[in-house]
Amino acid sequence: MTQFRSVDEQLKDLLRGAQDIYDEREFRNLLRDAMGIKRPLRVKLGIDPSSPDIPLGHTVVLRRLRAFQDHGHQAVLIIGDYTAMVGDPSGRNKTRPQLTEQDVERNAVTYMEQAGKILDLSRTELRRNGEWFSRMNFMEVLRLCARSTVAQMLERDDFDKRYHTKVPISLHEFIYPLMQGWDSVMVKADVELGGTDQLFNLLMGRRLQEQEGQRPQVCITSPIIPGLDGEQKMSKSLGNAIGVTEAPENMFGKVMSIPDALMASWFTLLTREPEDRVATLCDAARTHPREAKLALAHLITQEMHGPAAAKQAHDTFVSTVSRGELPADMPELAVAVPEGGIGVLALVKAAQNISGSEARRLVAQGGVKLVQPDTQDEFSVNDPNAVLGRDDLAGRVLKIGKRHHFRLKT
Repeated sequence: MTQFRSVDEQLKDLLRGAQDIYDEREFRNLLRDAMGIKRPLRVKLGIDPSSPDIPLGHTVVLRRLRAFQDHGHQAVLIIGDYTAMVGDPSGRNKTRPQLTEQDVERNAVTYMEQAGKILDLSRTELRRNGEWFSRMNFMEVLRLCARSTVAQMLERDDFDKRYHTKVPISLHEFIYPLMQGWDSVMVKADVELGGTDQLFNLLMGRRLQEQEGQRPQVCITSPIIPGLDGEQKMSKSLGNAIGVTEAPENMFGKVMSIPDALMASWFTLLTREPEDRVATLCDAARTHPREAKLALAHLITQEMHGPAAAKQAHDTFVSTVSRGELPADMPELAVAVPEGGIGVLALVKAAQNISGSEARRLVAQGGVKLVQPDTQDEFSVNDPNAVLGRDDLAGRVLKIGKRHHFRLKT
């Protein structure tokens, strides 16, 4: 059922880069038993479609689920259509806004398309937890709530901190770990995967399974990788994320912008390279960081977009960023210039979907330039209050940062 002959070889691959394993002895026994009776393990991952886009950070746990698939085990992917409407409180310092059914359904469609970049969906058991939660009556919900105490819920660090700092905790947030745990009961999970911030929820699944007379699942968590800033969790809301569907050139360029210190963890968690190859690349990152980062950007872009797109993104990065050349192909930006001219902030916001404060920061830091294509002479616009006329813009290229170019049409 697996490509490896021994439990030890499976353990090495399936636990690559894992943070918590509860516990490894049980996991070893599970694998041994599964091989003995030739029954694949049921490996559960629950995802709440709380947004339409998956950042690269979310692919870490998806990769682990894919590794289980590649060893012949059964991936069980639960779309949390009901848990998403509650909102996972893990790692939150305030209550999440609740989503509507329409929001969840719309997000679920795009989420599955993107998850398919990592998982083999043809070999994935897809479930929605609305299958069981939509059928629960109020008395059954009360019985589920009775399976845990407030004291047990306050063992969670995030709940405990909010309680002692008098940050409100809504009652429905206490129900979330019970819902996630009940998912494990309903699909009879042998293993559940999640991020490190999910450990409490995963252990709740063990507790509920034991109460139901099931063999408790093994819990495996993966590290939460920092975003582009190298500090905070990768998140679209924090502006430090790379989306799995971003254009190849953008993806490549963003990877090239990460702090050098992130490369080792990104090679381990965001690529499928063998362990010995990762070790070689990490060694190279210490001595030749630029070349190693080019390799990392190429690997990530290739997995999401294919070899041809990755090569094109590499060539574009080298020519436009390293050599400062204008890209051969760039989007055209039509600009209606009024009689009195157009403000540079309005011009930048027309080119990119960013806030006014972000546009102001870019201009003030010298990140906005006008380029004459034939000579490639650059003129920096450093004054956020600058007003540009038609003659300033006609035939020019707007350059924002090192990687974004727009051919202006006035």
